[in-house]
Amino acid sequence: MERQVSERELLLKITKRDFDVTPVRGSGPGGQHRNKVSSGVRMKHRASGAVAEATDDKSRLINERNAFKRCIATREFQAWFRTALAIAQGQPTIADRVEKAMEPQNIDTQILDGSTWVSVDPAALDAGE
Repeated sequence: MERQVSERELLLKITKRDFDVTPVRGSGPGGQHRNKVSSGVRMKHRASGAVAEATDDKSRLINERNAFKRCIATREFQAWFRTALAIAQGQPTIADRVEKAMEPQNIDTQILDGSTWVSVDPAALDAGE
């Protein structure tokens, strides 16, 4: 069921609208300007829950770029991105693969008989045999 993807086809679009951007004040050295101006930025990607903050620079634009780079580098965002990309490409997600692996025909139930493991039918265990 895998889709053929052309070389330049847009599969996923992530824009600033996907993030909650909150201005924050910097802390630490830097004097009065750093303490009074909210040039720092905190970004939260709504879909993944990934959060990043940048207060390194006096420029809010540069801090937004840094926060964005940090946010997309988080484990939460990367996990969301892999799942979203798999869905966009028509591939099974990790949850789909786990669900398939947990189907009864894919599970081998064994019991320890002395010193060896023996495969048994789970229905036989429920019946008390």
